[in-house]
Amino acid sequence: MKNGNLGTSFKNAFRGLLTAFKSERNMTIHGIAAVLVIIAGLLLRIDNTRWLAVFIAIGLVIVSELFNTAIEILTDMVTDQYSEKAKKVKDISAGAVLFSTAISVIIGILVFLEPVVGLIK
Repeated sequence: MKNGNLGTSFKNAFRGLLTAFKSERNMTIHGIAAVLVIIAGLLLRIDNTRWLAVFIAIGLVIVSELFNTAIEILTDMVTDQYSEKAKKVKDISAGAVLFSTAISVIIGILVFLEPVVGLIK
């Protein structure tokens, strides 16, 4: 099922983002965390290199969560009965989100440690 035009493709993509943020608790949590990190970056006046790391980290987590959500929905479409294979698919996709979030926390520490220490001194 192809989209008719570029405008329709963007409309569908934005609807997908909105649906994920409205319906997925973890996506909402990641979104709130991203807003808080951006506010911290503004308050601490981090430099462009640090902003780049922040936005890559935010993107990594959001994209991972979007894929995880899509994989979970697709898995539920394929089978509505318990399946070890379906569980494995869901666990692996959730693991990808966990891993991307852990990497993003490390990036956050590296980005904000020096500015916070400088603020305290």
